[in-house]
Amino acid sequence: MTQDDIATTEAPRTRRAQAKVERRRALIEATIDSIADSGLSGTTVARVTEIAGTSIGLANFHFENKERLFEAVLQHLADTERAIWQERLAQSAATPADRLMALIDARFDPRVCNSRTLAVWFAFWGDAGARSIYRRMVEPTDDARLAAIIAAIESLTAAPDAPLRDAGKTALGLEAFYDGLWLNMLLYPEDFQRIACRQRAIEHLVALFPQQFDALQAGATPLARGAD
Repeated sequence: MTQDDIATTEAPRTRRAQAKVERRRALIEATIDSIADSGLSGTTVARVTEIAGTSIGLANFHFENKERLFEAVLQHLADTERAIWQERLAQSAATPADRLMALIDARFDPRVCNSRTLAVWFAFWGDAGARSIYRRMVEPTDDARLAAIIAAIESLTAAPDAPLRDAGKTALGLEAFYDGLWLNMLLYPEDFQRIACRQRAIEHLVALFPQQFDALQAGATPLARGAD
């Protein structure tokens, strides 16, 4: 077989593989749209395929059932969130304060902090039957983010003039504060907009560590990409 023959054979395989990935992604995005609009109980395979413009048979081929589809949605959202905070950390300076600021920017990045995505997160958090799926699919990402926050706080509080704080408890408090801002953004979008909520998160961090953060400089940190 010549190189041309190999290239001719591989090209259709590559196109088919890419088409399969795109169809799977379309079903995931359609499921996110359905959950954001109708909640978990209102999301059916038939509704998802209607939004995606595909057949139920194709959806079953990719995901077998609705639970597998929900798992794929959570994995997609968790992978996106992890990639963003890792990206932000990689772009930040090496100081603990900069790392904490990077993690705040990640939580309020418009790619994850938007009404559509927040509606999906809270749909899973608020449904007793879906929480086990959430824990199974997202707990590793949540744990990794929490560990990054704890590590930054431990480094920050190692300075001689730093306030004495339990890094683990402080990190959990920060996570709860950010989740509260997310919930208010979802419930009261006119009063709680993304950029303003990011600023509130910064001010909270400055209040916790006033000697480690300059409030004016923190407020001037570049905003997460995008606008409300």
